[in-house]
Order: sequence, then structure tokens, then C-alpha cells
Amino acid sequence: MAVSRRNFLRGAAAGGAAAACAAAVTEPAAARENLQMPPKAVGLLYDSTLCVGCKACVAACRDANGLAPEFTTDEKIWDTAVDISGKTITVIKLYTDGTAKHKDQEKDGFAFMKRSCLHCVDPSCVSVCPVSAMTKDPETGIVSHEPADCIGCRYCVVACPFGVPQFEFDKAFPKLLKCEMCKHRQAEGKIPACAEVCPTGATLFGPMTALKAEADRRTSTAPGVPTDYMRKTVDSTDVHERPNAAYVKHTYGTTEVGGTQMLLLSGVPFEKMGYPALRERSYASEAETIQEGIYGGFVAPMALFAGLLFMARKNTKNHGEEE
Repeated sequence: MAVSRRNFLRGAAAGGAAAACAAAVTEPAAARENLQMPPKAVGLLYDSTLCVGCKACVAACRDANGLAPEFTTDEKIWDTAVDISGKTITVIKLYTDGTAKHKDQEKDGFAFMKRSCLHCVDPSCVSVCPVSAMTKDPETGIVSHEPADCIGCRYCVVACPFGVPQFEFDKAFPKLLKCEMCKHRQAEGKIPACAEVCPTGATLFGPMTALKAEADRRTSTAPGVPTDYMRKTVDSTDVHERPNAAYVKHTYGTTEVGGTQMLLLSGVPFEKMGYPALRERSYASEAETIQEGIYGGFVAPMALFAGLLFMARKNTKNHGEEE
């Protein structure tokens, strides 16, 4: 007889049962904890209340990474990227409400927010990449992408909770783009271009321990108190003073999906600034636990394959006997 859909499904069910039995006798996968930040990790602190929307960081990022301006209007006079894309890896976005009279105020206010890679401590993009084209530096913690190793599966695009990895859909030989914290500049003793050019110190570069301490200092200081703000790096002597802002009492990136290496401060709730509320457990730790349970030792897939092969051979034999 021919291999009908009913027979195939029956075989699949048999294979599934065999797989379940095989999985039952194996040890269950132990859920791993979130990965921890490297002791010497570096990162960025972005303070929305200091940002004036000049977009000097966007231009500097393009220049440092060899990216051309992105035009989203017919005039093609100004770089008008509205979000990160296959052409833009850093962008400044604008929040407005009502009359937009007051900076860094949720109601009738406006605020700026930076959007680029957050360099997760336990990155989903690295976890799902089947060819290790996405990597996390064990010392600096920087998440990088190697185009030569990439097969274009775009699993990283789907897996990232922040929608960061972007693909060049308009090129014959496309590649994936994301911020790599100017690691090529760091290798030359320089700092990321976005931090270097920021006139107000809205973006700071430095060790993660120092950046976290600086973020805590700002959020714990009462609004209106004269406060020193540094430029370029967290340990810089280039300092200016201004009244402390009325911050949201949370530094985004300290807990979200296991932590990130770009920390965010804001006077407007992060959900309204384009950053979702996320759990502390990383998605990578959970996904890898499930994958280990299914594919550990390759027992379950082999059992399923054996069940399907058995049914195929049985149907083939029956078909031969009828002839």
C-alpha cells in the first residue's frame, strides 16, 4: 500500500512515543543560571536627561564604522534615519506628549533616547547562533558579529528582545549589522565614537563597575541638587555642573534579561521610551535548558528518526507484498 498521510502521521506518533520513552530514561536538563558579567567588562551609560538631540553620536558612529547616511525622505539632504536598520546602528529617538513644553517630563513633555545594541550580559543572539558568528568577548563583554562566519539564518534577529541585529535586505551580498562598541577604536586606545563626540556627556564610556556606581549616584541624588557631570569617560576630569534631574528610580539594564552593558537613565518611564519591561532571567539560559533537554546526547531526535524509519520500511514491505 502507498504511504498515506494517515500512515505517515501514525508513524510520526509512534516515533514521538519512542522519543518520549527515550527522553524519560535520560536525566532532565538542569536549568543554568544567568551568565555573569566579566570582571573587566566595559560599557556605556546613556543619560537621557543630558541628551539635547544633536545626533552628533549618530554622525560619529557612521564615520567610525564606514556607514553612509540613511535617507528616508525624497529630498536626501539630511541623514533622516528613524530607527536602527541595515544602514544605521545608532540613532536618537524623540518622545513627545501633549504640548511638549517640558524636557524629560512624561506629561506635556519631550525627551530623547538612544537606541543601539545594549550588549547583554547573557545575550540571546550569541546563544542561538548555530555557527558562532555572534560572540561575546570573555574579557570586555562586547558582543560582536563576524560576517565571514555568518550563514544569514537571522536567528539572532528573531532572538534579540531589543530588536537590535539588523540585516541588509537591499544588497546582493548582504550582511548583518549591529553596534560593536567601536572595538576597533578601543584596540587603538580610543573610546567609542558616540561617547567621544557627545557635547553634554549624555553618553559615557568606562568600566561597568564605575558606570553602575555613577548611575546610582545620580538616581539617589535629589532633583535640583547641583551635581557634577563628566564628559566622554566616567573618570574624566572634564566636568560640568547642573541641577540633578528627576530620574525614574531605576537604571535600565541592571536587571533586564540578566543585565546589559549599556545602562540607561531617564526622566520618562522606559516603556514610553521604547524599552520594554523585561524579566531578570535571561532568555538564553531558559532556551538552552530546553534545547539540552531535547537534544542532549541527541537521544530524542534519534528515537524519533528510528520510529519514522520503522514505519517507512513497514509500509514499503506491505506495498511490495501486495504486488
